[in-house]
Amino acid sequence: MSDQDGKKTLGLRGGPRSGQVKQSFSHGRTKNVVVETKRKRVVVPKPGASGKAAGAASNRGGDASKRPAGITDAEMERRLKALQAAKAREAEEAERREREERERAEDRERRRAEAEAKEREEREREERARQKAEEDERKQREAEEAKQRAAQPAPQERAEPQADAGPAGPRGGLKPAATPRKTERDDRPKREAKGAGDRRRSGKLTLNQALSGGEGGRQRSMAAMKRKQERARQKAMGQNVEREKVVRNVNLPEAITVQELANRMAERVADVVKSLMTSGIMATQNQTIDADTAELIIEEFGHKVVRVSDADVEQVIDTIDDKPEDLRNRPPVITVMGHVDHGKTSLLDAIRNAKVVAGEAGGITQHIGAYQVQAADGQILTFLDTPGHAAFTSMRARGAQVTDIVVLVVAADDAVMPQTVEAIHHAKAAGVPMIVAINKIDRHEANPDKVRTDLLQHEVVVEKMSGDVQDVEVSAIKGTGLDELLEAIALQAEILELKANPDRAASGAVIEAQLDVGRGPVATVLVQNGTLRRGDIFVVGEQYGKVRALINDKGERVDEAGPSVPVEVLGLNGTPEAGDVLNVVETEAQAREIAEYREKAAKEKRAAAGAATTLEQLMAKAKDDENVSEMPILVKADVQGSAEAIVQAMEKIGNEEVRVRVLHSGVGAITESDIGLAEASGAPVFGFNVRANASARNSANQKGVEIRYYSVIYDLVDDVKAAASGLLSAEVRENFIGYAEIKDVFKVSNVGKVAGCLVTEGVARRSAGVRLLRDNVVIHEGTLKTLKRFKDEVAEVQSGQECGMAFENYDDIRAGDVIEIFEREEVERTLS
Repeated sequence: MSDQDGKKTLGLRGGPRSGQVKQSFSHGRTKNVVVETKRKRVVVPKPGASGKAAGAASNRGGDASKRPAGITDAEMERRLKALQAAKAREAEEAERREREERERAEDRERRRAEAEAKEREEREREERARQKAEEDERKQREAEEAKQRAAQPAPQERAEPQADAGPAGPRGGLKPAATPRKTERDDRPKREAKGAGDRRRSGKLTLNQALSGGEGGRQRSMAAMKRKQERARQKAMGQNVEREKVVRNVNLPEAITVQELANRMAERVADVVKSLMTSGIMATQNQTIDADTAELIIEEFGHKVVRVSDADVEQVIDTIDDKPEDLRNRPPVITVMGHVDHGKTSLLDAIRNAKVVAGEAGGITQHIGAYQVQAADGQILTFLDTPGHAAFTSMRARGAQVTDIVVLVVAADDAVMPQTVEAIHHAKAAGVPMIVAINKIDRHEANPDKVRTDLLQHEVVVEKMSGDVQDVEVSAIKGTGLDELLEAIALQAEILELKANPDRAASGAVIEAQLDVGRGPVATVLVQNGTLRRGDIFVVGEQYGKVRALINDKGERVDEAGPSVPVEVLGLNGTPEAGDVLNVVETEAQAREIAEYREKAAKEKRAAAGAATTLEQLMAKAKDDENVSEMPILVKADVQGSAEAIVQAMEKIGNEEVRVRVLHSGVGAITESDIGLAEASGAPVFGFNVRANASARNSANQKGVEIRYYSVIYDLVDDVKAAASGLLSAEVRENFIGYAEIKDVFKVSNVGKVAGCLVTEGVARRSAGVRLLRDNVVIHEGTLKTLKRFKDEVAEVQSGQECGMAFENYDDIRAGDVIEIFEREEVERTLS
């Protein structure tokens, strides 16, 4: 489109003095416009006028009216200076432009020289290659002609050159008829180079090229242009342009996206999609295809298939065999087993010179404890103290799996009992040597020979009965025979020659796991191989994490733990199962991938186990459920092992008419979500060494959900058995009459520590029983030594009032702890 757009410009008619302008429009009309023209007045100063004006100005005080255009001398000087400065700037600008133009010309000349030199080198290289090819071709042709002449008879050899004397070359060979002239041969590379230069994309894009589509829309990259030039050069030199097919080994999982499949084959995605469409599969690059379809595509493209499984993620865990020179001696792991109340923990206390029994409810071990003891000769021994009740069968089984030596404790006054037989079976199944410790020999009714005789029935022959099992008579109360027991353990460990490699990635077994409110998930791990260090990344069962802290059996923080050392590990992302294996890996990504795979596999396994396979099985199961009455319950415990043992004990309760179903079991305090599940199912909530928080208690009171607390597992199992069987006798029920919060702790002479408390709910009574709660977990249960209001001993304190409390034989109280006040009463139970 032009600048005029079909319109005529305005112009003056009749010369510069005309007062009218004729204006024309595009539709043919015209219009006369009257304009006013003014002539510019040009003042030309006369020669000498400025001097006279200056003199007159000096004489008459500067009469400006007589000066040309009324300009003063100062104004004239300023104008002259401005004019001179403008001329100087113009000169500098012209010089600068000239210098830049000269530099640009030199730069263009230099680039042109470089391009010409590069082009000349390229032509020379191509010319040398062409000459070499022609020389090779000529030599090959001469060699073939020589062979032909040698194969022909002599007369015919002479006759042929005479007959073909015309076209013969100087050496008697056949001259090629289609050989181009020298000028044509010399000019061909130039024309080809010129043509290639024309085809090459220009550095600038003009408007005409953009509008006419000269660039073809999508521009080719410089790499593509270089590849095209390389192919053209190889074609000109007579080389093979087609590249050899690269056969790749393609790792193929169970499912893969089209994009990832193309990347692993190093093929174009469009080609893979086209191949799928040819096979009748309409898929985009982001869709997932199965392994069988992907295998067909891989074989079609000529690559090799390498099938991989999701389980291959666990291959990062080291399973290498240790070299004999890397092995070092390690302490033996001893597991103490036996029947309940036969003195296992008391015997271990006598060895450790500690009082562990006092910390267990009812003097019964509820959890697996791991301790290290130093013998008289300096040898380190690692002891695992497993509970003796039948509900902890699986926990004892895990203890036998990680142990080296089993110490079977049998009371001399009680002989062999059912749990003793179970311990023998566990030790034999694990293939672990056994040492029999006959305890309580200080009692009058003790009969060690009866114990040895009873063990014969279970194929345990002790040394005094001409067998190979060591037996030691001990007394945990008086400390008799402890040295002989340690000597027997050391002898057995020396025979086993226990060794491990401390310089490899650590692996171990989880002895116990719990959810601590202040520290998060905590796992008690027995390191079996390698050295576990702070900062290591590990995977344990379906959980993973990074070692944030290591705490030994004395409660001290350590930086590392070697083989046969039990430690508490902090830094998990969740609570593992007791008995899971801990392995150290290199990166957190590997640990997360392994944990996610294990979690997915466990979920699929549980789903497969819970689903009936056939319709007949479904019908049979539905018919059985009609005749069976269920008692649903919820179980919350303080540690994983206790929860697992309770669930196993509940599964054993019941017969063909009634059974107990555990809706949910977990670790930690009872929450409001547990109350909601219990209300929907009409189930009671059983808390083992845990308590419900305030919101859960209020919700349970509103919804009528029963919460029962236990600290001894026998009571829980017995109550559930009685309730399920309908044999309900009078029970001792606890009524919570109040809660108090400890605000501060004071030391009072002749009394000990006194807690300054505020009664938050109900009433605090001197005669009632009390429990100390820390983070909703029971720390102590007992009675009050004193209850004071100001300085007076009182019988009770109402809600909202402050008071002082001191516990009987217990001083470990802290600010922030909660005191639970309760009263016991006997009530008749009914089966709901």
